[in-house]
Amino acid sequence: MPYVKGLRCRSCGRDYPADPINVCDYCFGPVEVIYDYDAVKQVISRERIQQGPRTLWRYQDLLPVDAENAVDLHAGFTPLIHAKNLGRALGLDHLYLKNDAVNPSFSFKDRVVAVAAT
Repeated sequence: MPYVKGLRCRSCGRDYPADPINVCDYCFGPVEVIYDYDAVKQVISRERIQQGPRTLWRYQDLLPVDAENAVDLHAGFTPLIHAKNLGRALGLDHLYLKNDAVNPSFSFKDRVVAVAAT
């Protein structure tokens, strides 16, 4: 987790270290990861991501866990399907739907579970 600076409550703004918590101790608001975006910009590129595995771990530099010992369900990298008929009904030429039914457990939750388990 070299690019994670810590956690911040979205409700009250309190900062926390990068520990496995999901709510603020003060106001019970949700906490989110705070990244060192200047450091991220120095390392991450489109090419680096494209060279990664064809799973969610191609984005390991952006995930709030150490991917060295990742729980890899081979989730992610699911196809986008051009929804022509639905797009036409909505007046959209370029509407795509993510087909997460091809994940290992056929669920969109596989990515979250892999990161949480890691």
